[in-house]
Amino acid sequence: MTRFPPSAETITNRDRRVDRAPKPIQRSAVVWLTGLSAAGKSTIARHVADELQTQGRRTYVLDGDELRSGLCSDLGFSLEDRAENVRRAAEVARVLFAADLTVLCTLISPLEIDRSAARSIVGGDDFLEVYVQTPIEECIARDPKSLYRRALNGEIPDFTGISSPYEVPLNPELVIDTSGQTLDACVRSVLELLDAHTSRP
Repeated sequence: MTRFPPSAETITNRDRRVDRAPKPIQRSAVVWLTGLSAAGKSTIARHVADELQTQGRRTYVLDGDELRSGLCSDLGFSLEDRAENVRRAAEVARVLFAADLTVLCTLISPLEIDRSAARSIVGGDDFLEVYVQTPIEECIARDPKSLYRRALNGEIPDFTGISSPYEVPLNPELVIDTSGQTLDACVRSVLELLDAHTSRP
């Protein structure tokens, strides 16, 4: 049984080979994984994407860190900039979704109003919010990039969970706590959510 890794190495979408061969028609979705830094959002998304691809389902991981280094590199971490970061990510997700890809978005997206805006951009029926509810103590213990240490030392202002708020999702489609579940169980929960969505009329 695979345990949830404390700090997985980042795998970018550039490392993936995209199979452009025709695939069976599927009902795609946008899975929006929200939670604190180091909660496990990207790790879950990458493993879900791998499983979907083995099933012949087209998918794409839209990683918040990658967006911050490119499309959103001009944005800071004020609440206004965070809102714009989420808006841009949602617009990209909408375009990919329109091309019949299942999109796995991994963004902290700390405010409910911004996540609601993302749902509106994508379309509520196909927007699946997954709250990765990992306790902050566990996130601090992982801290693969030493961000929490720096934030606690006052070196990073506006850091979510330390000096900037995180609003717990009000009605997510799924809640996952990576501190109490294996990685396999977390991935299976997301896949079951997608299967239920696919079977809807």
